[in-house]
Amino acid sequence: MERICFVGDVHLGYATDPERAGLFCRFLRAVADFCAHVVILGDLFDFWFDYRTVIPRAFWQAVAALGELRQRGITVDYLMGNHDFGHWRFFRDELGIEPHRGDLERQWHGKRFYIAHGDGKMKGEWGYLALRWLLRNRAAQGLYRLLHPDVGIGIARWASHLSRRHASGGSQRLVESLESFALQKLRQGFDAVVLGHSHVPVLKALDRGWYLNPGGWLDPEPRFAYFDGHQLRLMRVREFIDAIGRNSSSSAISL
Repeated sequence: MERICFVGDVHLGYATDPERAGLFCRFLRAVADFCAHVVILGDLFDFWFDYRTVIPRAFWQAVAALGELRQRGITVDYLMGNHDFGHWRFFRDELGIEPHRGDLERQWHGKRFYIAHGDGKMKGEWGYLALRWLLRNRAAQGLYRLLHPDVGIGIARWASHLSRRHASGGSQRLVESLESFALQKLRQGFDAVVLGHSHVPVLKALDRGWYLNPGGWLDPEPRFAYFDGHQLRLMRVREFIDAIGRNSSSSAISL
């Protein structure tokens, strides 16, 4: 049965960590033999901004691996996060991946999924929501594109650090707010809610459905999740790569 994989908050480019980039590329090659559909929950990159002819050089390996994934016929849904919001045409035109600017609703194997990155879900974040609107505004991004790429990407990297300080990933308030948001959506009739942003892995029954957060890759043991039509599973990435096709430690919930 077709599997759907969920991964997010890889933050490629943060702290110049080539080992994490290599691990993500190995993960994509392994997952191509395992899943038919991959959902990226945002913040794949710690910063991203499309220019007409330039992409950040630190990301070329991951971009190439995503291209290989699409060439093998794997469907990819990519939600923008609070760090990698600067997408324009490159992913769509060169990779056949359309980055989504908002939340998604999907139905797989008869189950309704609500999927979001998770930023802006805490109550009282009006200032952040206004800033997010400005940063994602097409006109503002068009003006920003007039900057030389070395300058523009440098500013994007700096803004990424500001966003990290604002989000306080993993804070108890954020974790509780995301769970509260998931509960709200489940009560609206969804079977499962999948979020990222907090960097805290969660897989739990909640009210009449299930809440999943694969966690982040800044953790020493990053995880991803998948749905096989019967169960949601949360798995350690390294164990999956080493033991694909065999049993590996995971937690699961039946839908």
